[in-house]
Amino acid sequence: PSPFPPPPPPAAPMSEGSPALEPGAAPYGNFPNYSRFHPPEGRVSLLPGGLLRSLFPSAARPLLGLDVGCNSGELSVALYRHLLGLQESEGSLEQTAAGKDLNLLCCDIDPVLIERAQQFSPFPASISFAHLDIMDSSAREPFLSSYLGRFGRSNFDIIFCMSVTMWIHLNHGDSGLMEFLSFLSSLCKYLLIEPQPWKCYRAAARRLRKLGRKDFDHFRSLAINGDMAERITQILTKDCTMELVCCFGNTSWDRSLLLFKSNGSNDKGRESSEQEQ
Repeated sequence: PSPFPPPPPPAAPMSEGSPALEPGAAPYGNFPNYSRFHPPEGRVSLLPGGLLRSLFPSAARPLLGLDVGCNSGELSVALYRHLLGLQESEGSLEQTAAGKDLNLLCCDIDPVLIERAQQFSPFPASISFAHLDIMDSSAREPFLSSYLGRFGRSNFDIIFCMSVTMWIHLNHGDSGLMEFLSFLSSLCKYLLIEPQPWKCYRAAARRLRKLGRKDFDHFRSLAINGDMAERITQILTKDCTMELVCCFGNTSWDRSLLLFKSNGSNDKGRESSEQEQ
């Protein structure tokens, strides 16, 4: 269980009466068996093993990470293992030591998926799973501040946002997407993001229509469209004072893994103090 109190519950992610296992009935991307059709290895294999060491050569440990929209946690755990160089077979000693290098907070809008993630987490001491609607500012601000405060920190070293932007965009519109990206960029030094391409938007809308469900509120009015990796890169670099550090390539399902770095004044101060150590 999470060592800190849960935030107030967000609006239920599933609509009343929707069959829980019907893929089209996941309007927030909260698919119950997501990792079966997009296995974690498809992403982590694109990331260099020593990534954290190269990004944070002299930063104090543990590093703090946030995974937004973690679903039932399979990708969160795979990222954690990969970034720390942990093997599947490694036991409790390595798991205990791992928390000294990286603590990862993972959140999702779906409480059922979070419960499953908590139940099966192999790293309960250093990976926390929390039920949180990241777009509810009244819930997220105190919750994230409380977590960071336990480490005497005001922001995360790295945030992961893997195939989440489309669901924010479809449910909250252009302004919601801009606000979401601005919020993430203000909260971290590095942001690893995997935007869904525009064809996924069309497919998501088509799935809802096939089920006879109401269309996404904003789908037909989105002015931010087309090459979504390019559009999100523009927003992050022009509006959010981030720079694109690297594109790690595309997954087999044609999604780019993009790493951005904050150019904010807080980070510059932190970098100079790290170099003085």
